[in-house]
Amino acid sequence: MTTTSVVKKRTGSRVHVQRFGTFLSGMVMPNIPAFIAWGLITAFFIPTGWTPNETLQQLVDPMIIYLLPLLIANMGGRMVYETRGGVVATIATMGVIVGSDIPMFIGAMIVGPLSAWILKQVDRIWDGKIKPGFEMLVNNFSAGIFGAILALGAFFGIAPVVTALSKVLETSVDFLVSNGLLPLASIFIEPGKILFLNNAINHGVLTPLGTQEVRETGKSLLFLLEANPGPGLGILLAFSVFGLGIARASAPGAVIIQFLGGIHEIYFPYVLMKPLLVLAAIGGGMTGVAINVAFQTGLRAPASPGSIFAVLIQTSPGSYIGVILSVVGAATVSFLIAAVILRSSRRRDLESGNAGDMSSAVAQTQANKGKSSTVLAGLTGDGSADDVQDADAADRRELRNIVFACDAGMGSSAMGASVLRNKIKKAGIEGVTVTNKAIANLDGKADLVITHQDLTDRARSKSPDSVHVSVDNFMSSPKYDEVVQMLHSNSNEGAAQ
Repeated sequence: MTTTSVVKKRTGSRVHVQRFGTFLSGMVMPNIPAFIAWGLITAFFIPTGWTPNETLQQLVDPMIIYLLPLLIANMGGRMVYETRGGVVATIATMGVIVGSDIPMFIGAMIVGPLSAWILKQVDRIWDGKIKPGFEMLVNNFSAGIFGAILALGAFFGIAPVVTALSKVLETSVDFLVSNGLLPLASIFIEPGKILFLNNAINHGVLTPLGTQEVRETGKSLLFLLEANPGPGLGILLAFSVFGLGIARASAPGAVIIQFLGGIHEIYFPYVLMKPLLVLAAIGGGMTGVAINVAFQTGLRAPASPGSIFAVLIQTSPGSYIGVILSVVGAATVSFLIAAVILRSSRRRDLESGNAGDMSSAVAQTQANKGKSSTVLAGLTGDGSADDVQDADAADRRELRNIVFACDAGMGSSAMGASVLRNKIKKAGIEGVTVTNKAIANLDGKADLVITHQDLTDRARSKSPDSVHVSVDNFMSSPKYDEVVQMLHSNSNEGAAQ
C-alpha cells in the first residue's frame, strides 16, 4: 500500500468519524435551550434548589422523561427525512420512553433517525405509483401505521437493550468516579476536541449521561468534563506570552472569544499547528476534573456554549468554589505545560522561519499578490487534484455567495464570516453575501465554501460543485486577503465587460 493511499484511508476514516459525531451532536445542539430551561427549573424548584417549590417541581420529571427525548428524536428524524421523518421518529420514540424507567436520551438518538430512515425506504416502494388525489391519504396512513409499528418495536426490542447499555455506561462512570480515575477521561476527551469532535463528545455522550445523573443527585460533574474553559484558556495565554508572529498577536483576542464567549473551537488551530500541545490540553483537563472530583462539584445542566458565564450560571449551589478552582487549576497547568513546549521550540521556529507557523503563510500571501492564478492555487490548497479543480472552478465561476462552514455552524464559522465580511466591506466590494452554517446543512448552492482544513473533505462531499478554501485559523487566516483580492479582480473584470 502506497503512502498516498494510506493518507487517503486515514483521511476518509477521520471524515467518517467526524460525520458520525456531527450527526449525534446535531440532534442535541438545536435543543440546548430546552436543556437549559429544564436545568433552571430544576435548579430553582427541586427540594434542594435555590427556591424549593413543591408545585412547580412537578415540571421536572415530565420534561426530562418526555420533552427532551422527544425533541432529540424529532430533530434526528428531520435530519434524515425532514418533517415527515421527524413526526414518525417522535411517535416511535414514545415506545422506547414508555418501555424504560430511565430517561431515554440514548434511545431517542437511536430510534429517532432509525425510524425516519425506515419510513424513507418504505415510501420509496410506492413513490410515483399513487393515483392522483390519494397522495395525502396514503402518506398520512402509511406514516401513522408504520409509526405505531415502530413504537411497538421500540417498546419490546430497543428499550430493554438501551436500558442495559445505559446501565453499563453508568456503571463505568461510577467505577471511574469511585476509584478516583475520572481524570483519565481527559486522555480521550481533549484529543477528541482538537479533532472537532467536541460537540459529539459533549452533546452526544456526556449530556445524556449527565442529565440522567442530575435527575438522581441534582448535579453532574459530567457536564464539566468537556465544557471546562480552563485548558483552552491556558494554551491561549501561553501563546500570548511565548508565541511568535501572528499566533502570538491573535491569541489575546482568542482568549476573549474562548473564555468569555465559550467558543472553544478558536483554540483548536493553535494546538494543531503544534500537536505536542495536546499534552497541555490533557494535563489541564485532568487537573480540572481532579479538582471537581475532590470538591464533589457539578452543574445543573449543560453549559453551552462553554463560556465561564454559562458554567457559573449552571453551577449547583455549594459547588462554586470547586468549579472556579477547577477552571483556574486547569488553566494554570495547561499554561505551564504549553509554556515549556513553546519555549523549547522557540529557537527552532525562529531559525526555520515558521514563527508560530502563521508568519510563513503571510509571507507566501505577499509573494502571491498580483498573480491571479497563483492566488487561486495557493488559496484552495496545496496542489492536490481537488485543489487544482477548485482553482479551475474559481477561474470560471463568479463568486457571490460565500459560506463559512464548521461542525455546528454557530461558533467558529460565525466568527470567520464576520472577519471576512468586514474585509469585503472595507475593500468596497458589493453584491457578495457571506453567511455561516453547519457542514451538514450545505446544500451545494454556495459559490465559495470556507472551512477549517480538517473539515474541508467533509465540506467537499456535501457541496462538490463549490469552490473550497481551507484555513487553519478562522480569526486571522491570510487567505481572507486572497479571497478579497480575488473578489476585487472578479468585480473589475465584470465592470470591464
